[in-house]
Amino acid sequence: MLQRWQQWNRKAILWLWVIAIIGVIAALPIGMNRMDMESSSKSVEYVFDYRDLVEISDYQARPQQFIDEQLDKMKDVGITTMSLYEGSLKEFSQSNRLKYYNSKDVALLQGKLEPVGQNFTYILFSGTEEEEKIGPIIRGAMDRIGAVYRPWSFDGRNGLVIELPLQEVMLQPLDFDPMTLQMLHDKGFHILARFSDRVLPYDEAATDAQLASLKEVGVTRVLFDGATVKGYKDQLERRSLNSFAELLNKYGMGIATIENLKKPQGGINKLAYITNYNIVRLYSLSAEDAIAKSPEVLVDRFMLAAKDRNIRMFFLNASVQTSLEKSSVVSGLDNLYLTMKGKDGAVQRLTEEGFPPNLAQPFDVKHPSYAKPLKMVVAAGAVALIALLVNVFIPGTLIPLFLIGMVGAAGLFMMNSALAEQALALGAGISAPTLALVWVMNRVYARTEGNLRTVGGASWNGRASVPEGKWVFEGMTIGRRLGLAITWFIVTACISLMAVPFVFGLLNNITYSMVLQQFRGVSLLHLAPIGLTAIYVLLYTGNSPIRRIRKFANLPITVFMVVAFVVIAVVGMYYLSRTGNEGSASSLELTFRNWLEQTFGVRPRSKEFILSHPLLLLGLFLALRYRAAWVLIIVGSIGQLSMVDTFAHIHTPLYISIIRVFLGLGLGAIIGLILIGVWQVLEGVWRKWSPGLIKKLAE
Repeated sequence: MLQRWQQWNRKAILWLWVIAIIGVIAALPIGMNRMDMESSSKSVEYVFDYRDLVEISDYQARPQQFIDEQLDKMKDVGITTMSLYEGSLKEFSQSNRLKYYNSKDVALLQGKLEPVGQNFTYILFSGTEEEEKIGPIIRGAMDRIGAVYRPWSFDGRNGLVIELPLQEVMLQPLDFDPMTLQMLHDKGFHILARFSDRVLPYDEAATDAQLASLKEVGVTRVLFDGATVKGYKDQLERRSLNSFAELLNKYGMGIATIENLKKPQGGINKLAYITNYNIVRLYSLSAEDAIAKSPEVLVDRFMLAAKDRNIRMFFLNASVQTSLEKSSVVSGLDNLYLTMKGKDGAVQRLTEEGFPPNLAQPFDVKHPSYAKPLKMVVAAGAVALIALLVNVFIPGTLIPLFLIGMVGAAGLFMMNSALAEQALALGAGISAPTLALVWVMNRVYARTEGNLRTVGGASWNGRASVPEGKWVFEGMTIGRRLGLAITWFIVTACISLMAVPFVFGLLNNITYSMVLQQFRGVSLLHLAPIGLTAIYVLLYTGNSPIRRIRKFANLPITVFMVVAFVVIAVVGMYYLSRTGNEGSASSLELTFRNWLEQTFGVRPRSKEFILSHPLLLLGLFLALRYRAAWVLIIVGSIGQLSMVDTFAHIHTPLYISIIRVFLGLGLGAIIGLILIGVWQVLEGVWRKWSPGLIKKLAE
């Protein structure tokens, strides 16, 4: 019975590999659909924060003239859109729509004593037009909070006195400035309206009127200011989020989501869903970087954002800094103009790369009828791949593992489809590289000691710590070793890359491309295959795993072991800090990355083509002769994980990831062959000169 079960299990291995390969094939049409989606939106939109321009103008001798001049310059360099926030008393004052005072200021203005027991807000409009267009906005805001106000005038100008402290009135959100909206529209700028969720309670009728007026000046997209989108806070009581989304659909307006926020804006996912994902990703350039970074750095940053992260809207900020050396105020505007304009500027460079300046458009998301059944096939293939991995460590369990996995995956899809997709994608992402590394280690093992191979071996002083262990394996020619190393390198990469279709086949929802939800488990993806491969090498080559465990359990703990553990832990922490979206890079590395981008068009991952792939190829070559070279294979395994991780960054266009991975493999193989050549030269020199050197040292 046991023999029959083992036969069934061996046959099941073949069939599960077939199922996994079918899953890979089934994922390819899903990947093609994603590539079509990613090519459906190429135009990019350059947006400047109008509030920043107004604030900078406060430092100029003629503020309004300065604003007019800068708007003309911005239009000339390719900035097509102005971002406008909801109004406030301060902004209306900065725009010269009105002036505000407290009771003390008004008393001084009138040459009177300050009234006792009174702290009111006084507003004077700059003219008749301001009174007609801004007055209703302020009165409407005061009505909303139940404030008492009445007309007031001074020196021939009309205004209001509001029976609230100035500080409180200044905190009240107001409607958009209609005069600024019209002025920017007349100058030919598009408007990006920035809404907040501070106007409470949510008023559907007022919001409808607000969007209608914005539509008249050509607004097609909105952006949110603050931690939540408009309507989020009143959603439970008023279903305000649904209402706002439906109004956006009514007026044909989409939304923009800001890249790299510490926490997504509350309600953005639901709003995106109801608006049928009429959404674009926005990169915000900080005011500090606009001043400090050179135009070359900023252009490269824009290029990478558009090509690698599906960014279609660039939000430019600026601020003022006082310069004692220049005895002037520096704003960063001139640096932005240099960044944008000219044949080497951002607009021209991005246009040449296929990203012309225009209104940002959402991706055309299609849901073909074949996608859902194919995804089920992909899911079955992922379960098969995971079962094959578990069977490596628990032999003879393949059939029940696959059946249990299928039932569990189906149940998880019923409860939470997104969680099921991510779990299967992560499982497949870990399984394929691990199976590849186990396969290649078995090939090395079979070509060297076979069943006699042990983890131990002769010590450097010539005494055998384990009698059957060997450090050097003779008998194989250099040409044979090189041929096997190259073949194994290719096959290992192919097995590892089997995980890729499972990642893009399962995680094909637009929410991943827009980073509305993210693929979790990147750290586990980077560590698990290395750890599992190490466990396999230590416990599953040579003697039985139980005997190996007993042997290691009886080893005395030495200072060397403790130091080695600390070093490995530190290296591991650094390795993890460089993975995922949170990794950081030095200025030297950033310069090197920019050079790679300019040289190849697509930047291969440095840790793949400089470190991992060359060391893996070198390790495979050396491991056929030297036991210690297994360490190089373990280090080189990082490249196999990194290839899969490249496709886990789903906001990166699929074709970019494909080019990046194969470019890294090609360059890494070339560098690996160079290292093998250098090793052979050094080995030849050592063999020639070492006998005489050892003799001299002995004398």
